[in-house]
Amino acid sequence: MINVAVKAARSAGSIINRAALDVESVRISQKQVNDFVTEVDHAAEQIIIETLLAAYPGHGIWAEESGREHGAQDSEFVWIIDPLDGTTNFIHGLPVYCVSIALAVRGKVEQAVIYDPTRNDLFTATKGRGAYLNDRRLRVSKRIRLQECLISTGFPFRPGDDFNSYLHMMGDVMKKTAGLRRPGSAALDLAYVAAGFTDGFFETGLQPWDVAAGSLLVTEAGGLVGNFTGEPDFLEQKECLAGSPRIYGQLVTILGKYSKFANAGDKAAVRQAIAGLADPDAIVPTNDTQAG
Repeated sequence: MINVAVKAARSAGSIINRAALDVESVRISQKQVNDFVTEVDHAAEQIIIETLLAAYPGHGIWAEESGREHGAQDSEFVWIIDPLDGTTNFIHGLPVYCVSIALAVRGKVEQAVIYDPTRNDLFTATKGRGAYLNDRRLRVSKRIRLQECLISTGFPFRPGDDFNSYLHMMGDVMKKTAGLRRPGSAALDLAYVAAGFTDGFFETGLQPWDVAAGSLLVTEAGGLVGNFTGEPDFLEQKECLAGSPRIYGQLVTILGKYSKFANAGDKAAVRQAIAGLADPDAIVPTNDTQAG
């Protein structure tokens, strides 16, 4: 199955790379404020679906742009597809985006492919068989001190997102780490945690197609993935936290109180802390903060 997924991802990557040569001519539409889709997203998704269903006509499809309209509706095998994760980067010519394909069997992700067409980097994972970048076995970072770690995240950008809460969350993380990064593709962020390029990742508002493939890469590389309180059943909860085991635990300690699943006392403490954002110095890093 992984070979078919790789074929589908590379075919989509070819479409994306051709379009990137003249990105200004790509037709763009807006799903909602700051949430874009292009004709490239649709074309890449179509070739992925065609490739997967040609090999597995009895499987289901759950895709970002077309939802569940393709494939078998009642199959225990469901392909979860993001044809172009990082569309906003793509339309600006910033080469940080990827194709993400996962196979869930009875609700559990068992196969994963993330393909970065700009670098020809192929991340793959099969449950119980490890994670790989091209032909190299992946392991999460060995760092155990949070202050030495590089953490990636994503910024809120949709109407209704809680910007103040996110600012405070980022401030808490920034003060205790070596740096915070926002590359713009959650799927690649998770792949980079699996590869040890970064030590952890957190973001809210994500959909299953953003994180399904990357989550398997992380766990097969020896890391942990869950929501902000550390619960592993996160896929449809719109909270994602990932990292090596020691770093994951330390991030749960910082971020757990911001989770929508936190207890009432934790949430009250967050509300009180966020009120302090009226103070312009509220999230200024302390002197022991390392430069990011």
